[in-house]
Amino acid sequence: MTPAVRYSPEAFADVAEAFSWYEAQRRGLGWEFVVALDTTLGLLQQAPEAGPVVHRGLRRALLHRFPYALYYGFTGGQIQVRGVLHMRRDPRRWRARA
Repeated sequence: MTPAVRYSPEAFADVAEAFSWYEAQRRGLGWEFVVALDTTLGLLQQAPEAGPVVHRGLRRALLHRFPYALYYGFTGGQIQVRGVLHMRRDPRRWRARA
């Protein structure tokens, strides 16, 4: 069975912020970001434990083409997205979401 994907409010806000920024750079680029995110999530649904544990059970998966990491937990057969953050952000920001 394919695990369900749930976004925390913070992760949802991360995606909205990145989408807006990329869309402001070039029309359609925000949607390309969303496609990269969806592709990564699709891969994680096939192999949810593929991302390495980076902090207290929090796993990380990198997006293709964009310098973003998806931080998630996998418990109870569910992928819980806790953050979608630029790779140059302060690590304390994603560690606080573990």
